[in-house]
Amino acid sequence: MKNLRKKIVTLEQTAFANINNLSLTEKKLSEDLKNDFLKFTQYFFKARTGKDFVLSQPISRLSHHLEIKDRLISIYKGKDTRSLIHCPPRYGKTEMMIHFIAWTLANYPDSQYIYISYSARLATKQTAAIKTIVNNPEYARLFNVKIKSDSRAKDSFETTAGGAVYAAGSGGTITGYGAGVANVNRWGGCIAIDDIHKPSEVTSDTIRQSEVDWYIETAQSRVNSRTTPIIGIGQILHEDDLFSQLARGLSGENWNITKIKALDESQNALDPAKHTKEELCRMRDTMPYWFAAQYQQTPQPAGGGIFKSAWFKILDFTPKIEATFITCDTAETANTYNDATVFSFWGVYKIKHHEVDTGLYGLHWLDCSETWVEPKDLEATFFSFYADCMRFEVKPTFTAIEKKSTGVTLVSLLKNVPALTVYEIERGRGSGSKTARFLESQPYIASGRISFTSGLRHVKSTIDHMAKITANDSHRRDDIADTCADAVKLALIDQLVLGFISPGENEVLTGYSAFHKQSTKALRW
Repeated sequence: MKNLRKKIVTLEQTAFANINNLSLTEKKLSEDLKNDFLKFTQYFFKARTGKDFVLSQPISRLSHHLEIKDRLISIYKGKDTRSLIHCPPRYGKTEMMIHFIAWTLANYPDSQYIYISYSARLATKQTAAIKTIVNNPEYARLFNVKIKSDSRAKDSFETTAGGAVYAAGSGGTITGYGAGVANVNRWGGCIAIDDIHKPSEVTSDTIRQSEVDWYIETAQSRVNSRTTPIIGIGQILHEDDLFSQLARGLSGENWNITKIKALDESQNALDPAKHTKEELCRMRDTMPYWFAAQYQQTPQPAGGGIFKSAWFKILDFTPKIEATFITCDTAETANTYNDATVFSFWGVYKIKHHEVDTGLYGLHWLDCSETWVEPKDLEATFFSFYADCMRFEVKPTFTAIEKKSTGVTLVSLLKNVPALTVYEIERGRGSGSKTARFLESQPYIASGRISFTSGLRHVKSTIDHMAKITANDSHRRDDIADTCADAVKLALIDQLVLGFISPGENEVLTGYSAFHKQSTKALRW
């Protein structure tokens, strides 16, 4: 205890000596910036980036920058030690967090922090930004805070007063590091959790739960004092992500929760300079799941459907098809309680509005066959479907099959068939979970880019199947949806099919010939 009092006295004497070396103008500036977090943020954001830190100006509600500022100041004053702040992406919440840490270091340079993100690389980037602010010569002069000369690591730094900032990626080690200062009745640092989940991976139950478990088993215990705050800042990405579970009482602690929505109850935009009301409404209508989660902080209920029946266009004619292809999802057995083997036949066409070319392409779902067969019967079943497709005026250019056990078997049977090109679709970590693939296709379907010709046998059953697909994988089957997601990826996202579409027949034949130089190709998603 004697050593601790001695340290505090030394810090106060050093700070007093530094203040005496400042001019009256600099002393006032120092005090103003130390007392006003928002002014500090605007001042050093400008110094670091050369740009102004502009506050949002929403209609009929407080600026979200001021709302975040008020919450952080409340935490700084010790009014709560567990806080969740939810804000849409790219709305400045990370900038406010890194300036908050730099500001509190200006006031208490012995404060200790752990900065956590879903990857060590991202956490290191934010820690480096804090270090840049503290390293600013004007910061050092105004606040007499200096970084130790041996603090050269990219993921951490220490001040000469004993403070520290350490970056950690979710799942990584934090051994030997702690946040906060023990046995002091004032600010001593915090654990900052800035986006602990990667959006493209949060739909994976395994990955998401591993990050939740890591927080419970490792991160939350790295506080040096029971009063050290833990601040979670970011979007609510999933009904069962870490922030959602903490809000429901996972850690046994009470969390103060601030939710900032991009659209308020009156449909006013949070920051019209960033996204107008019209832009936000369009995002809401075309990618409702991600919008509800990331922009409104209210993920859909567990059983909420990803695709709406009304999104699929039913035409009383077949549009002019430019190219066709087949997508396949093969089943492991013939048991009807498992997923079926599904073949879907697709046509690519130019979308027109009042006979005016929109510049967009659509997918016309020409046919869909769902059947339960043994692997030995796959070849005959496929060729029966393929024969029907060959009767269409625009012949299929290729077939895409997911590379799994039965799919590999079918590919091996088809690879020697003349004039038939087969794409093997390989699922990798980068492709994300099945739900992630469905959500990737959602905006294209929501914008009306998949259509049917009315009266065909597969229309109702196919749309009914798509409407049952849920974000939490609670639906019974998703075989048809798999073939749809692959088709959207091939034709509308990666636009691999567009090589077959050109104004002249010779160009089409040239592209077709080049495409068929190899009978089997691999796609890695």
